[in-house]
Amino acid sequence: MKKIAAVSTIALSILAASPAFAADTEWFVGGGVGYQEDSVKGAHDQNGEDATYQVRGGAIINDHHRVMGTYSFMDKSRQNMFLASYDYLMPVHQNINLFAGVSAGVADSKISGESATDFVWGGQVGAMYQINEDWSTDLTYRYLDQDYNENSTKIDYSQQVVWSVDYHF
Repeated sequence: MKKIAAVSTIALSILAASPAFAADTEWFVGGGVGYQEDSVKGAHDQNGEDATYQVRGGAIINDHHRVMGTYSFMDKSRQNMFLASYDYLMPVHQNINLFAGVSAGVADSKISGESATDFVWGGQVGAMYQINEDWSTDLTYRYLDQDYNENSTKIDYSQQVVWSVDYHF
């Protein structure tokens, strides 16, 4: 049931944003690196802190709406995460936007030999700096609720702080 909910959420996000793609749209691809902390409790609890690496792509629509797909990897929990996100961009200076938004998707985590793919959802806030016409950079804080519960071990939530660089085309 959780997988159906995750797929439904991603599909609905894409369909809802489709009419807006005809508007003033700026596409981008990029990558990021940061810190992730998973709250791992139970029989196989562990220090859930490690580096996270991300690849992402999406569109900025009418200068205020950003839709994005993100793949991230964290080695400690052997976690692969796929997220669809929406952010509202609020300009505060000529080249600086603050943003807040929501994310939903799936995380495949492996702890003590037990692997599971589960629904994740949450939100993020941050700041984006437009370096020039082609490049921008973000600093993002993201909180995600996770449903991993295998072999008497549970991942309750994840927190990320990520610095990203994007190329716009």
